[in-house]
Amino acid sequence: MQPNWANRTLFHGDNLDFMRAMNSESVDLIATDPPFNKSRDFHATPDSLASGAKFQDRWSWERDVHQEWIDQLTDDYPKLIEAIESARYAHSDGMGAYMCFMAVRLLAMHRVLKPTGSIYLHCDPTASHYLKAVMDAIFGWRNFRNEIVWCYKSGGASPKRHFSRKHDLILWYSKSGKYKFNPQTEKSYNRGFKPYRFAGVEEFEDERGWYTLVGMKDYWELDMVGRTSKERTGYPTQKPLRLYERIIKASSNEGDIVLDPFCGCATTLVAAERSNRRWVGIDLWKSAHELVQSRLRSDTEILGQHATHDESAVTLRSEPPARTDEGDTASEYLQVREKRIFQKQPWMKLSRAGMTELLAGAQSTDAGEVVCAGCGRRLHVRFMHLDHIDPRSGGGSNYIINRVLLCAPCNQAKGNKHTMPQLHKNNRKDGWMENEDFAKRALKNAREKAEQVMHENIHVQRDMFA
Repeated sequence: MQPNWANRTLFHGDNLDFMRAMNSESVDLIATDPPFNKSRDFHATPDSLASGAKFQDRWSWERDVHQEWIDQLTDDYPKLIEAIESARYAHSDGMGAYMCFMAVRLLAMHRVLKPTGSIYLHCDPTASHYLKAVMDAIFGWRNFRNEIVWCYKSGGASPKRHFSRKHDLILWYSKSGKYKFNPQTEKSYNRGFKPYRFAGVEEFEDERGWYTLVGMKDYWELDMVGRTSKERTGYPTQKPLRLYERIIKASSNEGDIVLDPFCGCATTLVAAERSNRRWVGIDLWKSAHELVQSRLRSDTEILGQHATHDESAVTLRSEPPARTDEGDTASEYLQVREKRIFQKQPWMKLSRAGMTELLAGAQSTDAGEVVCAGCGRRLHVRFMHLDHIDPRSGGGSNYIINRVLLCAPCNQAKGNKHTMPQLHKNNRKDGWMENEDFAKRALKNAREKAEQVMHENIHVQRDMFA
């Protein structure tokens, strides 16, 4: 799919909004360095190129998680919500919030990648294991390619209670089994300064001695951006150009499109420009545009090459582009496709909690219990689960017109494939059906309540909306 933005575009704002507005399968490579959940605030060095840049890498379930995200993940990506909840319970609510923030964005990244595309996600041991579980759920564990260890040297006193922490991690996933990869080589030095002269092995010599060229390993020893480096911008989490050039050259070809949705001080964008790739970046920092221009201008000094662009070559946009594809909002791999609705009606914005409350009233008995529309059992509402009448895998929507309340066993038995008639048939066969008349009446009442909400425009309280 053709991109719906120009080469060298920098979007300013929340990357989720912009990625959801990008055409599907329009990007060849994503290389990005998001927040790490370090529970600290980052500030750029004063009087530097990046002066004024800052971001808060602290996360709260109450403050940072949107109900819309939870509803979407719960309805459409049950494995993904389990990965998020496991991080929340094993670590903290803050880690769960960070995983939720990343999950909805990784879903958008998966959609915009071409089938031959790859993503390299930079992280560190703080959250890498939780992120890997989230990415397994989105990209598929079979598409995990490498966990790359970036080793570096830095100053500071030796810790007294643990080993020095001197590495980051980069998780590489492809979108499919047909992905681009340009093998890289590195020097492997012989012992001493004499060649081995093995038959069929080509050896070379430099100032360090004799060496052969071998396939690059998954641990990379590259220096950080030093305090006196010409690359240095003062941005608090700046990464070296060599690191991202290696990624870009390995998993893309000249002319390909590289996306960095957390572009910060523009290392990925500069590396892409240097490697003759097209690029698009997104960042919340309002001065990112000036830093991109500055780094591209100074590219000649850093790299010893001639500039091939001017300031007008970079396009700054603060409004999402208009989709020119079919407008699908979800990833094909996850088999959930929904056309964009440009003007949602109020009933389309009902939250899961709001729908549950309305349907509980519709399916309730005189005694205040709720009738399961799958088996006819009467239970308290806390034992009921919001489910789809027509499954999502078959094109059923997430709106109230396609919703019903089921008990836990019926919810599990129905899954994401069966229709309500199939559930009733299976319940009869398995002996789980308690009262089919009650079940069918509960389903009928749920549909009537949904139609009432849709067509009569009845008043619903504000907290029922996401």
